[in-house]
Amino acid sequence: MNDEPERFAPEELAIVLSHYDLGVLDSAKEFQAGSCHAPKLLLESPKGKFLLKRRAAGKNDPFRVAFAHALIAHLREKGFPCPAVVSPRDQDTSLLRANGHVYEVFEYVEGARYDGSLKQTARAGLTLAAFHDAVVDFHTEWDPPTGSYHDSSAVRSGLIEIPTAASGHDSALGREAELLQLAQELHASYDEAADAVRAELEQTEPTIIHGDWHPGNLLFRGERIVAVLDLDAARLLPSVVDVASAITQFSIVRSDSAPDAWPERFDEQRIRAFAGGYETVRRLGDDERGLIPDLMVESLVAEAALPIAQTGSLGRHPGLGVLRMIAGKIRWLRQSADEIRVCLGA
Repeated sequence: MNDEPERFAPEELAIVLSHYDLGVLDSAKEFQAGSCHAPKLLLESPKGKFLLKRRAAGKNDPFRVAFAHALIAHLREKGFPCPAVVSPRDQDTSLLRANGHVYEVFEYVEGARYDGSLKQTARAGLTLAAFHDAVVDFHTEWDPPTGSYHDSSAVRSGLIEIPTAASGHDSALGREAELLQLAQELHASYDEAADAVRAELEQTEPTIIHGDWHPGNLLFRGERIVAVLDLDAARLLPSVVDVASAITQFSIVRSDSAPDAWPERFDEQRIRAFAGGYETVRRLGDDERGLIPDLMVESLVAEAALPIAQTGSLGRHPGLGVLRMIAGKIRWLRQSADEIRVCLGA
C-alpha cells in the first residue's frame, strides 16, 4: 500500500481556488494531519486562515460529505465548536466537485492539542455529551451512515487476513505461529464482546454520534475545547457506542517503547474524569455502563484490525507487536471490568 502523501498539483489548485472567494493568498502551506491520501493546505489571506481538503478515494461520496456539512451547520447553530464550512461561491452546495474529486474548505481554528490532563479529559467527556444533546433535533434530507466498530464483518475479515498481511514483516519472521494464534485470540475476544452487548444495543434508541471522538480531533485553549474536528465518521447508532470508544482512546496507557512493551492497564483516573465530565450534561444509564467494558474490547480490536490487515502494521508499528499489546490490554479489561464500571459511576 502506498503511504506517500498525496499533494495538490499547481493547476489543480488554481482550478479549485477559482471557485472560492478567499481573497488574494499570502501563503499556502501543506498541512500534515489525518490521512496522507487526503491532501490538505493551510491557506492564509487578508480574509483569514482556511483549510482546503481534497477527499480521499473511498471517503468522497458527495452525499456523505453533504450529510457531514449539514450536521456541522446544525451544530454551529447550537453554538457547538465546529469549524465553519466555506461554500464555493458559484455552487448550490457546500462542497466542490471538480477534476473528478470532492473538495471542501473550512475556516481554520487555532488551538492546542490534548495535554493528557484530567481537566482536559473531563472537558472532552462533557463536550461529547453536549454533542449528543445538540443532535437530538437534527434532521436532514441525507440518510446518515450506520455501522461501526461493533459487530463488524469488516473487522472479522481483517482479523482473518492479518496472519498473511503481517507475516512478511521482519519482526514476524519465524513467529508465524504466534501471529496466527494472536489473530485467532483477538477474533475470539471480539466475538465474545459483540455477543455480550448485541441484544442490549439492538433495543437501544440510536442517535447521531460523532464516531471518532479521540484526542487528535479536539483542539483546546486551556481547559476549553475550541474546535471539534472530523465529522466524517458521524453516523446513526446508540450514543454509548461513542462513549465507549472515546473512553478507550482517552484512557489507553502508552509509552515511548514498542507497543508490546506498553503497560496493559488503562488509566482509571482518566476513565473516571471522562465519565464524570460526560455526566455533568447527560446521565449514563446502568445498562449503558454495563456495556462499556465489552464495547471497549471491540473498539480496541477494530482500531488495529483493518490497518494491519491492509499494510501489516499500525502506522510505524509492526503488526505483531501491536497484536501483542492489544491482547494484553484485553486481558486487563476482562480482569478489571467491575472496577471500570465503578469508575463510570455504577
